[in-house]
Amino acid sequence: MAELDLLGSILSSMERPPAAADGETRRRAREQAARMKKLQEQDKRQKVEFRKRMEQEVSQFIQATGEPRRRFQPMNKIERSILHDVAEVAGLTSFSFGDDEDSRYVMVFKKEFAPSDEELEAYRRGEEWDPARAEERRRLRELAAQQEEAELESGPAPPGPPTDYKDKYRHLIGSDAAKAAARTMEANKAYGCVPVANKRDTRSIEEAMNEIRAKKRLRQAEDEGGAGGGPGGPCV
Repeated sequence: MAELDLLGSILSSMERPPAAADGETRRRAREQAARMKKLQEQDKRQKVEFRKRMEQEVSQFIQATGEPRRRFQPMNKIERSILHDVAEVAGLTSFSFGDDEDSRYVMVFKKEFAPSDEELEAYRRGEEWDPARAEERRRLRELAAQQEEAELESGPAPPGPPTDYKDKYRHLIGSDAAKAAARTMEANKAYGCVPVANKRDTRSIEEAMNEIRAKKRLRQAEDEGGAGGGPGGPCV
């Protein structure tokens, strides 16, 4: 029994917090909760006011006849989401552009002036949209596609006649210089240049062989004559 009393007294002493500390903690918690509630109400009020202001600007944009699109000032993520929602409710199309968070902005388009993919790409690159230049690029692309299609239908082009090199380089050296460059080479006898026509052997094979045999017989006869007789005759 004495042991139970001792245990109870120990537990009682451990659970007994200081009264002053309890009151201070609860007071700080109440103050913090009040500040949080005030901030939430203020944030909610600011969002409502911002939405009303965006609704007014979008309404003015819809009523402006000569304005197909409108670019708004850079906004944070929450404000952009509010503006996108306002534009969707009003039946408009909206896009966000900009690389970093601080410079991102919203552009709103009327339905009849919905942007093309090429226009959106220009805004994403940070460029201004020029409809005249875009139309010219589109026309050039169509012409190139039509030309390519015509070439495919006609097949490969037939080989043309060989061109004269004088005509090919006439715009560079002129007609007179082309004629001078095309003159035939003349043999220079000082350097022993023999025309090719003089080097060609016009004899037949039989004629050449007969001439060789005749020269051989003549040489043999000369050799025999020199060996058989001389000024003093043969030795005895």
